Amino acid sequence: MTATNYSFPTSAVTALEAREIACVRGERELFAGLNLQVLPGQCLHIRGENGVGKTSLLRLLTGLASPESGEILWNGHSIKKDLSAYHGQLLFLGHRDALKEDLSALENLRLYSAIDGIALSDRDAFASLWRFGLKGREDLPVNCLSAGQKKRVLMARMVTRRAQVWVLDEPFNALDTHAVLELQGLIAEHLESGGLAILTSHQPLTIPGLRVLDL
Repeated sequence: MTATNYSFPTSAVTALEAREIACVRGERELFAGLNLQVLPGQCLHIRGENGVGKTSLLRLLTGLASPESGEILWNGHSIKKDLSAYHGQLLFLGHRDALKEDLSALENLRLYSAIDGIALSDRDAFASLWRFGLKGREDLPVNCLSAGQKKRVLMARMVTRRAQVWVLDEPFNALDTHAVLELQGLIAEHLESGGLAILTSHQPLTIPGLRVLDL
């Protein structure tokens, strides 16, 4: 199973946008008047030094936090109008791996598919884990896996989640060179199927449809 087994519907208004948004943390303004638009087939690479607001911007774009001013729109409408519907189209992977350490890789995929309301067959679950080098480790508790292997479980979840909008915070951390190329290939497949992605990373990337935003 690969991400190209399905495609996402698009229309003239399909886009994730930020309009004149500002972000304040404590007494410090991280950014203001920020505008961006990401269309299907595009990946936005947000760059900047630590502390400039990269993760804060991702949280605004996911609806987990609200901007000081301005608005976030999905398909031309504020995400606040129906946040649950927007979250149904969203996959957010933050700094923490968000895996249940006492469950196996396979059980994690099944758990999150149930939470997301997505039917996941054993065939697709195993295929996704095997694709990312986890054959023979499907039933190991996640706390027995290395940091890189945990990231590979998350890569399998990216395939099975089937969300149109991917928001990824430093997804390449703890990955070796081969896995970095695999993940870039997975993101490229997602874009080809009509998805869009926004990510932070400190390393240079080679993904078709990549744009850069420097904070």
